[in-house]
Amino acid sequence: MLEDQSVEKILHSIKTRQLSIKELMEYYLNRIDKINPDLNAIILLKDRETLINEAIKKDNLNETHKPLNGIPIAIKDLSDVVGLKTTYGFPGTKDYLPSKNTLFVDRLIKSGVIIIGKTNTAELGVGGHTTNRLFGPTSNCFDISKSAAGSSGGASTAVATRLLPFADGTDQMGSCRGPAAYANIYGYRPTPGLISEDRSKDRKIPVLTTPGCLARTPDDMAFLLDEIVGSDIKDDYSFDLNQPFRNQKMDEKDFVNIKIGWLSDMNAYYKIENKIIDICEKQLKKLENLNIKIEKLKPDFDYDTLWSSWITFRSKSIYDDTVAMNIKDINTMTYQAIWEYNNGQNISDKDLQIAKNQKNKCYKQIEDIFKNFDFLALPSAQIFPFDKTLQFPKKINSFELDTYHRWLEIFTLSSLLELPTITVPVGFDDKGMPMGMQIIGKNKSDLKLFAFVKKYEEIFNFSKFKPLLD
Repeated sequence: MLEDQSVEKILHSIKTRQLSIKELMEYYLNRIDKINPDLNAIILLKDRETLINEAIKKDNLNETHKPLNGIPIAIKDLSDVVGLKTTYGFPGTKDYLPSKNTLFVDRLIKSGVIIIGKTNTAELGVGGHTTNRLFGPTSNCFDISKSAAGSSGGASTAVATRLLPFADGTDQMGSCRGPAAYANIYGYRPTPGLISEDRSKDRKIPVLTTPGCLARTPDDMAFLLDEIVGSDIKDDYSFDLNQPFRNQKMDEKDFVNIKIGWLSDMNAYYKIENKIIDICEKQLKKLENLNIKIEKLKPDFDYDTLWSSWITFRSKSIYDDTVAMNIKDINTMTYQAIWEYNNGQNISDKDLQIAKNQKNKCYKQIEDIFKNFDFLALPSAQIFPFDKTLQFPKKINSFELDTYHRWLEIFTLSSLLELPTITVPVGFDDKGMPMGMQIIGKNKSDLKLFAFVKKYEEIFNFSKFKPLLD
């Protein structure tokens, strides 16, 4: 059945004419019709006739030279696709039609994909839960009463339930990594600049957000990545890699020589729901049994300095984005977005310099830790999937959270310090809810990180665990 086939197998079947693009499109559309109403993962779906005709046209063109010829994808509703609305899930922009594509969308179209619609997102992309006033919440694919995390929850849920073969996302505060953990799939935040963006050269704050990817396996993800990574003249922060992701392999000798520093809850600094650490450590023990070196760390690290730097830059970034969107009445936004706007409008150049100095201090500290390790590891969530009707969790265990986003703090290490990170699945709790773990690499070590997680999936085969929705 197609839902069990890899992207590589599907592409081979199209190329050899064992499978038509029309048949592939009909399969995915039928699956969306059947499952998406309970999930609300894919939104702004183009009509069936239009998509079938586009598939037939591609069959007739027989563009087998295009790497992703005929593969359907839906783009997260924070990125622009000409001919589709970009709503951000926000009533004030519900009719916005972009005049040009986001850079990676252009690359995807050139590679031969068929864009079928959009995936659901957190309103204005703010907050770690995929819900908004235009389309409502996306359901967790293992329990539709629970959150899919966010803000790429539509993408992760669609991938996990085989509504899409893979998906793009964006990640600032765990927006690919958290949803992947809640869906038992892989979620990747690359080193910023690896996937180009049309960004301003006059930046007062670091690059916090980057496009990312979600897929059931690293092998599937590699096909998407190889078409969207690389430098662009519109992005002075962008860079190239010297090899494709599809070619990354880690042999047994290199694999058993890997050393991972397990950061756990950072000396009890992070508040983490009971059993999450246990699930991660159980999986780390399995790696240790394969001769991977795992060392539990109690790092000498200034956590409060990292958080202070992060909230300064994040609030200023969201404030600037809100101003650029020309939102007339700030009070029409969500509580989370208003919180960031109010915090960001009072941030001065002096505050930004302090935050920059704080970031540099933390970067030096993490470099010292990395001297003895290939990768670091942290849980991919501080809380298990929660009630999807909530805007955000207000406590972890019995601990009351002081901001709307403290439950996402575990993602800030990678995001502030520009470290490539992939969420890998690690197992399920006694209620059948999935959890993931962040594998964190050194800046621009994306290929080595990817080779490791490919080997990880090859050994543990987490993609075999499917949501029971059929």
